[in-house]
Amino acid sequence: MIARVTRRPRPKRIVILGGGFGGVYAAIHLEKLLARKSAVEICLVSHDNFFLFTPMLHEVAASDLEITNIVNPLRKLLHKVEVLVGDVHQIDLSAKRVSISRSFRNHPQQIGYDHLVIALGSVTNFYNLPGIAELAVPMKSLSNAIRLRAQILRHLEEANSECNQTDRQALLTFVVAGGGFAGVETVAALNDFVRQALPFYPNLCEEMLRVMLVHSGPVILPELGQDLGRYAQKVLARRGVEIRFNARVKSMTEENVSLVDGLSIPTRNLVWTAGAVSSPLIFSLPCPKEQGRLLVNQFLQVPDWPNVWAVGDCAFVPDIRNPGKSHPRTAQHAMREGNIVAQNIAAVLLRRPLKSFSFKTIGLLASIGRRIGVARIFGFNFSGFFAWWMWRTVYLSKLPGLDKKVRVAFDWTLDLLFPKDVCAVYDLAQRRDFDRQDHTRNTLGNNGQYGVTARPQVERV
Repeated sequence: MIARVTRRPRPKRIVILGGGFGGVYAAIHLEKLLARKSAVEICLVSHDNFFLFTPMLHEVAASDLEITNIVNPLRKLLHKVEVLVGDVHQIDLSAKRVSISRSFRNHPQQIGYDHLVIALGSVTNFYNLPGIAELAVPMKSLSNAIRLRAQILRHLEEANSECNQTDRQALLTFVVAGGGFAGVETVAALNDFVRQALPFYPNLCEEMLRVMLVHSGPVILPELGQDLGRYAQKVLARRGVEIRFNARVKSMTEENVSLVDGLSIPTRNLVWTAGAVSSPLIFSLPCPKEQGRLLVNQFLQVPDWPNVWAVGDCAFVPDIRNPGKSHPRTAQHAMREGNIVAQNIAAVLLRRPLKSFSFKTIGLLASIGRRIGVARIFGFNFSGFFAWWMWRTVYLSKLPGLDKKVRVAFDWTLDLLFPKDVCAVYDLAQRRDFDRQDHTRNTLGNNGQYGVTARPQVERV
């Protein structure tokens, strides 16, 4: 008799696009649920080989934390997930195939999938304003924080030896655009950093310094409500931050920043936190969209594509308790969306019922510098030192990895005892060139999601 050869079924492949909160937490939970099953393969595609904890990004820019203490190697977080470091160029939903390029040589690669999780996040939106993309510093990626810190120190060095008063003033004027969480935390950290660094520069004094926050609304931190927003305004103003309300940036040149109301601010420093938009790749997909994001159902599935899922900044996740509204694009939501999408993919493979996504924001916190914070937890407002302590406690607890927690806590302790480092160890010109070439693909989302490049042209942060 001829023995029959039994072929083993091909393993189901789950591909996750994006190394931010949504994508990484989806991978972590899928690993726990399915990685032991030989019939399932999990693959994560990320622009970087690390996961960036973006809520602490401004502390890197302000020299409060060492650079590597807020990043975790993906291969350390994910033991049974295949990690591919590369850029996504095309998603072919009909053929169930993703085109990526890998390494510095841009080796092309085609990846097939059975289930696809799109967690591509958002990129900085410069609104096509003249000079902004070329000259401003976004605050979305680790390279942005490194560049900002280097730029601050380089301009302090230049101002210290500058004889021309006009040029010195431009070097010592720092403008932050955007009065949301990223903008307020950045301007607070920047203000503290520069003022603490001034004593090292004998030719400079605080009267020469100008730090400004430009906000399009009447109150900063609108997500926290007017009371906490006004409290934050008073604290920042008391510390020397000038706030311009109902104002927008119009353009930037090498010499100044212009506002729509006609004001021209002589400065060479603009930090841009005033806009984000879904990854450009999202707009090429033949899927329904809402507010520029992929529309998903309550199970986080993309309609008409049952094996395609979306989470994080690039997904419009409906709030089933508030019809017509979506869940906010925050890290705490993206983490839980990643958990639910992992459970639902496992449910499909195991032929179990799907679980709806529903989550109410636990709280919102912001650090406004010098051990002062604002927070709204379960509807209750907190401010001052206690809110700042909560901010640090909550984010330290959420930071992945015990070793990273210890390192960050150690950095914070040293910050209480010693002055900040003012070593300009990064070459600003090289960072600027890198970011100009890469700003449309390496900017991470509000919750740390990875960016993409478009298809080469055969070329397109």
